[in-house]
Amino acid sequence: QGTRDHAPAQAALRERLLSAVVSCFKRHGAAAIDTPVLELRETLVGKYGEGAKLIYELQDQGGELLALRYDLTVPFARYLAMNKITNMKRYHIAKVYRRDNPATTRGRYREFYQCDFDIAGQFDPMIPDAECLKIVHEILSDLQLGDFVIKVNDRRILNGVFAVCGVPESKFIPACSTVDKLDKVPWEEVRSEMVGEKGLSPEAADRIGDYVQLHGGLELIERLLQDPKLSQNKLAKEGLGDMKLLFEYLTLFGITGKISFDLSLARGLDYYTGVIFEAVLLQQENEHVEEPVSVGSVAGGGRYDGLVGMFDPKGRKVPCVGVSIGIERIFSILEQRLEASGEKLRTTETQVLVATPQKHLLAARLKLISELWDAGIKAEMLYKKDPKLLKQLQYCEDTGIPLAAIVGEQELADGVVKLRDVATREEVSM
Repeated sequence: QGTRDHAPAQAALRERLLSAVVSCFKRHGAAAIDTPVLELRETLVGKYGEGAKLIYELQDQGGELLALRYDLTVPFARYLAMNKITNMKRYHIAKVYRRDNPATTRGRYREFYQCDFDIAGQFDPMIPDAECLKIVHEILSDLQLGDFVIKVNDRRILNGVFAVCGVPESKFIPACSTVDKLDKVPWEEVRSEMVGEKGLSPEAADRIGDYVQLHGGLELIERLLQDPKLSQNKLAKEGLGDMKLLFEYLTLFGITGKISFDLSLARGLDYYTGVIFEAVLLQQENEHVEEPVSVGSVAGGGRYDGLVGMFDPKGRKVPCVGVSIGIERIFSILEQRLEASGEKLRTTETQVLVATPQKHLLAARLKLISELWDAGIKAEMLYKKDPKLLKQLQYCEDTGIPLAAIVGEQELADGVVKLRDVATREEVSM
């Protein structure tokens, strides 16, 4: 099926993960929104480049063509246009659907969560874009996933590169989706796809190769601004100017150590218009390896200034920039780590088990647990009339419940409850 059930431990891990992401989004002042799982087919088609073949299409009884949402960005753009909203900072965490070949070991499914943060509105250049990158940096640092790098590029720079290398404009998008494979396959394969499948001349492909294998920081931006060919291209010049500004803001945020300006980054979606970025986890295979090995993208996003206008009857544009956190891939990584460490994850948050040491005390347990629940304390009891005390304490140990509240005949006579620390076995009466 390419989807999966989650056992309690996995569900608890995912919940913890999602709550860390949500708290970061809220810290940045985003409001939550929700959109339907079903969209009109025409809403989704033509927005995802080569990904369009992965859209799940449906038909209702009246013959209306529908589709399951493929991501959370296109529905958000449709929502802004329908409601004539020109300014919004939002987050959305929900499931999306892709008719993909699943690879469950690598966190690739047909049904999976996306965690999106977007800023819509007309603002000064690169300030919201820098905040999106700061959010990715915060989340990946908070989750302690190890070393990572956030690659940034700009669609305008890429299009400028294609133009000066002699690629016709009609082939920009196909060339883009081929360049996007550079993180997975070597340049030779990308080059042969460009020439063989996308119809580019070998000379153009070679010239593209000289650019798309470059990566660096501010010094590379400065160098490209002086490049005799690129500096003559209006689009590339705009993109490089904004990239320079972006790096200035990222320096103020103190995160440029994890940022790489990478000309091979293309992101295969059609709707990006400006800055694009992708976060990649790095895995140091062993100490002798100079270059860390990438374990795949865990977040991505960019600027999409034209998308809202596609849904507006008058074509009114709302500039947007956003990021999506690849929670499934992160979840797969953390799950593997947890298994490797042998650490047990608590599946409930129960704080106290209400227990009785003698028979015929069910009424006392029910009264006490009711008081605890009403006071907002997370409590449990065993569903037996007369359970043995040892069995109740064993249940606490097995499930990681830290405290047992014990009421026996003596406690009832004295008007106290005995509170037992399960781990240390210390007891206090109160």
